Amino acid sequence: MSDSPAARLQVLFEGHRLTPTQRRIAHCMVRRAADVPFLSSVELAELAGVSQPSVTRFAVALGFDGYPALRRHLRDVAPAGPAAAATANEYQQAVEAEIENLRHLAELLADTGPVERAGQLIAASRPLPVLGLRAAASQAYGFSYFAAKVHPDVRLLNESGSMLTDRIDGAVRAGATALLCFALPRHPKEVVDALGYAREAGLTVVTVADSAFAPVAKVSDLLLPAAVGTGLAFDTACAPMLLGRVLLEAMCDGLPDAQARLEEFDAGAAARGLFVE
Repeated sequence: MSDSPAARLQVLFEGHRLTPTQRRIAHCMVRRAADVPFLSSVELAELAGVSQPSVTRFAVALGFDGYPALRRHLRDVAPAGPAAAATANEYQQAVEAEIENLRHLAELLADTGPVERAGQLIAASRPLPVLGLRAAASQAYGFSYFAAKVHPDVRLLNESGSMLTDRIDGAVRAGATALLCFALPRHPKEVVDALGYAREAGLTVVTVADSAFAPVAKVSDLLLPAAVGTGLAFDTACAPMLLGRVLLEAMCDGLPDAQARLEEFDAGAAARGLFVE
């Protein structure tokens, strides 16, 4: 695993049962890993959108006497200067934040084990259900669109209501062994319930989420985090999209005939004149 400040924070949080509010603080700290050792509890609370006492309780939950002790620990293990003051406009800041999210994703991918395991799981599942609702629907659709070119049976699950569990049941009856989920904030309760249902039905749940502390973590067998940008009115999801493409690559590695399927598609597309050169 990378030795970056964000990676060290992830290690610090592992093994602790955190409340939803504490997971929110942890997520904020990972996103602002370089700044956290220099933030007061009030500043961190404002960034995370929680109360100052919640920050104190969070530090105690991690085994420290209080937030000052946690901050001293962070300064000892990751000494660095505070980030330079931003001089860019709000649009540039949003882009820079996404670039930082991509850098963090690159650091996490230094350990290829989780992605390779995820690729094997989804490659082996026949059919492969891919779940994504609301904000994550486009991520699930994009993955399914490309995956269908190499995987023999991809089933996009983007319907809410009772149809969702019906389609999970149908996938299980057809022989599915894994389910891939894209989960982004705000996290619909229905997604959490659906993943719990899928696990009870015997499926291995692989989830791409915005944080290792997202609500879907407790109902996922393998969670791959990729942060979203929060600097604009609506979240941006460049890192989750790229992680989805990385998963496609890992899945192709687990499908012996993936290249042949792609070549067959290209030949058919050329014969039908599908694309303008």
